[in-house]
Amino acid sequence: MEYLKKWNNKYLKFKLRHSPQQNLFYGFLTYIVAGFLLLSLPIFQKTSTSLLDNLFIATSAVSTTGLVTVSIFDSYNFGGQFIIMLLFQLGGIGYLTFTTFMLLSTTKRITRWHKAILNSEFTLPTSIKIKDFLKSVIIYTSIMELIGAILFFVAFKIDGMETFQALWNAVFHSISAFCTAGFSLFNSGFTEYMGNGFINFIISFLAIGGSLGFIVVTDFVLLIKNKTHKLSFTTKIILIGLSILLSIAFLFFYFYEPTITTLNGSTRIYAAFFQAMSAMTTVGFNTLDFGNFSTPILIATVFLMYIGASPSGTAGGLKITTLTAVFAIIKSRLRGSHQITFWGRTIPFERLYIATSSFIFYTSLIFLGLFILTFSEEFSLDKILFEVASALGTVGISMGITGDLSSVGKITIILLMFIGRLGVLTFGLAIWSRSVANNENKTLEDDIAV
Repeated sequence: MEYLKKWNNKYLKFKLRHSPQQNLFYGFLTYIVAGFLLLSLPIFQKTSTSLLDNLFIATSAVSTTGLVTVSIFDSYNFGGQFIIMLLFQLGGIGYLTFTTFMLLSTTKRITRWHKAILNSEFTLPTSIKIKDFLKSVIIYTSIMELIGAILFFVAFKIDGMETFQALWNAVFHSISAFCTAGFSLFNSGFTEYMGNGFINFIISFLAIGGSLGFIVVTDFVLLIKNKTHKLSFTTKIILIGLSILLSIAFLFFYFYEPTITTLNGSTRIYAAFFQAMSAMTTVGFNTLDFGNFSTPILIATVFLMYIGASPSGTAGGLKITTLTAVFAIIKSRLRGSHQITFWGRTIPFERLYIATSSFIFYTSLIFLGLFILTFSEEFSLDKILFEVASALGTVGISMGITGDLSSVGKITIILLMFIGRLGVLTFGLAIWSRSVANNENKTLEDDIAV
């Protein structure tokens, strides 16, 4: 008992010596290492899998990316598949989100340390409190994944699956879709369901629901509870931005992608919308082979993966809000205005600073990853760019080169997936920022000790 108490005190001191960004860094790294060690155990494998592949899968799961170097179904047994599912569930809802919710449920309060971590991971509008946000995250996630599992089970039973197989596939793919993880137990993904409207709807419903972000959900919950509550400016930007970009992408895919224009009727609509939705929400599922797409559509897909969806959700990418801020800067400068505004609202300097820093850092990482892989791999430039954008955006769609990457290529993609999940600025601050000040440590320490 005394040993556990000493270990706990050492752990508390370790947490307090580091900034919130560094705590997030070590937190997600711990998830990955734990997943890697478990997946490396023979009892969770169907066939022998290399350590590097196990590390790749664990990182891909925690980062909710979905890129895989080996078949999930053929390489891991039920236990291994369950571990992978648990990893992308934890990665999807965020570090400490579930444990903080449990703490809040039992003690009716959360510490300043927990608030510091959550504020670092989720950038919340001032109108939304952390307690309301946490409740929305857990309750909304549970409801959506339950609905998804039920719908998937019905769809798979209609398709003729055996009951247990249908149930496991339903649960696994529901969580994977909502967390925009892109992991599938089908080796060919969902290509066999390209013309299945029901399956297309379920995945789209879950992926869009997850990628909208918990800020939007919390905002609407507060609006339902209190009619005087007004939707935040952030929520409005997310909803309008996602709708516009997804609509344009759908039309572009529908009219200009040769492999889609050859399809007929509703199948063409499903295929165009699904591929655009998959890239935009970073869910990573596909019903068509992106390796057969034309160059203009591949460039459009890379752009969608680069932008991603909304902040504080399960999706990756640069984020719609960051794109909006960068666009506002350009527009205001071209008009000669010294004040940066968007839709009549002045954007605070701090938000602009974060947006421009994210834009520069994110773009630099894309080019750095591209540069490294052009040295280590023999694939064409478009395939490498697609892979890099998919990894950093935590998307998971590929032109079919992931399993054939060299060891250097796999390690590079692992790093990009980890950075993409952590967030480029959070990663930068975790690496280069100093530990929190002593007086702040003292405040947090006193709060934790309560």
